[in-house]
Amino acid sequence: MPPTGERARVDDELRRAYDGDCWHGPPLLEVLQGITAQTAAVQHPQLAHSIWALVNHLAAWIEVAARRITEWRAITEPDAGNFPPVTDTSGAAWAATLNDLDRRHQTLLSVVANLAPEKLDAVVPGKTYAVAVMLHGTSQHYAYHAGQIALLKKLVGA
Repeated sequence: MPPTGERARVDDELRRAYDGDCWHGPPLLEVLQGITAQTAAVQHPQLAHSIWALVNHLAAWIEVAARRITEWRAITEPDAGNFPPVTDTSGAAWAATLNDLDRRHQTLLSVVANLAPEKLDAVVPGKTYAVAVMLHGTSQHYAYHAGQIALLKKLVGA
């Protein structure tokens, strides 16, 4: 019998939004498939961020969510900033960015797996919402930016 309860639902939602079977459309990793470094770095004149910047942003906030739980302290913004800059647009740097996103996602899944179930109802340090709300919000964050990335792919002809 598969795991049940809120922690299992959070885990399932994070996995589906990242690389699973989503009801709303393709998961984040599917949207990112086939994007080259050149495409990821394109800054569309009508939009604030490139695909690469959005991936950096997601990775940074995934880390914040994990650290808020593991360090149990208030963290207001990622160490590298809300939208960490893209300083190297090579193919190797893009591959490293995608690997970093995946590593941070896997770390968050591990944090969730090791989280005491009662911690899901605890208020996130420095915030007014529970850990479960933050984790569900992380899944929503994946979906939101996956939609932006899908739109950007169309706009830049990828």
